[in-house]
Amino acid sequence: MNAQFETWNKPQEQSLGEWLDSRIARFATRRYDFEALKFQADFDPKYRRAQMRYMGTGAAGVKSDSNTVPSEHFTFSTMVLPAQCEGPLHVHHDVEEVFFMLRGCIDLFVEHEGEKFETRLNERDLISIPPGIYRGLFNPGQEDALMCVMLGANKPTIPTYPEDHPLSKIKRG
Repeated sequence: MNAQFETWNKPQEQSLGEWLDSRIARFATRRYDFEALKFQADFDPKYRRAQMRYMGTGAAGVKSDSNTVPSEHFTFSTMVLPAQCEGPLHVHHDVEEVFFMLRGCIDLFVEHEGEKFETRLNERDLISIPPGIYRGLFNPGQEDALMCVMLGANKPTIPTYPEDHPLSKIKRG
């Protein structure tokens, strides 16, 4: 095999099954990581939410996760959004971000060049937000919402917040 990325090449010492098993991220071996965005929740508990990583580490600032499938082109995780939680307005300058609702709903708010847009995403709704556009969300429900999140790079840069948002002043370790 002469694949473009090393992670796409089956190691000679592994059987096909062993190699493909290393490319499976099973729900049974995942855990919700409430620490990935803890700096936001420490600032205000309304930002508390959890990431469950499957492919790559996403853009939450997690440096590495040996329990994920290697990522070459995108990351994939699920996000648990507790009732009434907020995902603060932020921007990814380097990647497209996709939200796909599995359970519950979110109110999504988007800002770009002075224009604002709001919509509700319900179960099985998807939105793709291009790079350079601010996005944030709110779970208006009384139960957890669950969504898939994909980012269009294997290691996206950490997002930034609007200059006037309180989280823009926080220094991350």
